[in-house]
Amino acid sequence: MITVNARATFSPEGPFKLTTIERRELQPHDVLIEIRYAGICHSDIHTARGEWGPVKYPLVPGHEIAGIVSQIGSEVTKYVVGDRVGVGCMVDSCGECANCHKGEEQYCLHGMTGTYAAIDRYGQYTQGGYSTHIVVTEDFVVRIPDGIELDAAAPLLCAGITTYSPLRHWEAGPGKKIAVVGLGGLGHMALKLAHAMGAEVTVLSQTLKKKEEALELGADYYYASSDPETFKQLAGSFDLIINTVSAKIDINAYLSLLSLDGTLVNVGAPAEPLPVNAMSLIGHRRSFAGSMIGGIRETQEMLDFCAEHRIAPEIEIIHANQIDEAWERVLASDVRYRFVIDISTMGKE
Repeated sequence: MITVNARATFSPEGPFKLTTIERRELQPHDVLIEIRYAGICHSDIHTARGEWGPVKYPLVPGHEIAGIVSQIGSEVTKYVVGDRVGVGCMVDSCGECANCHKGEEQYCLHGMTGTYAAIDRYGQYTQGGYSTHIVVTEDFVVRIPDGIELDAAAPLLCAGITTYSPLRHWEAGPGKKIAVVGLGGLGHMALKLAHAMGAEVTVLSQTLKKKEEALELGADYYYASSDPETFKQLAGSFDLIINTVSAKIDINAYLSLLSLDGTLVNVGAPAEPLPVNAMSLIGHRRSFAGSMIGGIRETQEMLDFCAEHRIAPEIEIIHANQIDEAWERVLASDVRYRFVIDISTMGKE
């Protein structure tokens, strides 16, 4: 086993403490990654606080990982020591089911292995990127293009692919009218990506306080969702709506904004149910769908797309001892737009 430093939470209430965890010895197809940066995702908070079900403590979250290959297994062919690489929300799957063969490992019929809070094929409890090193099989590692800085690359491994995948699947592009609900970590990436794909993009956020920022990031239009007139004015307007909000909202009101054959895709994952009135769908042959990250092939495609179009998340770098404060600020929507932990500060005060 390989002993590494990490920041872990020992209960749903926290706080984070400096500790050590064990990584497995390299198997023939494994890659040891020295983690340089790890993004903070709202999913980290949901999971660690038991909002999506019971978890085992201590827990090291983090599934937005960017770093450098420091060692490879004896049969690794895809990477060499020194490569710039990333790891996202999953670190393994069965590799044999129909979905895995399609390159949709995130929908593995036997269940993909999460980067943290999961049991891997070796019977070990997975621990995430709030740590100095991680061991991952080469098939679940992606290459970070030279055009993307490592700190900015980290959030792309979740926020980037979570929004890129539905935009690609529902064919965002010229002539499509797309609305993004929420302008946070996911929302600002959905906005940047949809704009780069050539779509007309409208941002729907609770108030007008982020309007200027949204327009600077590429939005064509911006409306306050707290204003009832917004839903009257925009009724039947959009081909695709990407809902990035991880809280309960009135889905039926947003479904009314779809045009004929339009689709509302949920990528935010609230703990509460989202009731849907069937009449909200039937009237205009509308669809309510969900989407969860993307496969490894699509994640690499997303990174290459971001490098080509010079797309990067808006980030705030923090010290490893600031995680608790950062989580509280995420819950208060006080971040523009993604926290990234500088892992080089892991053992420092």
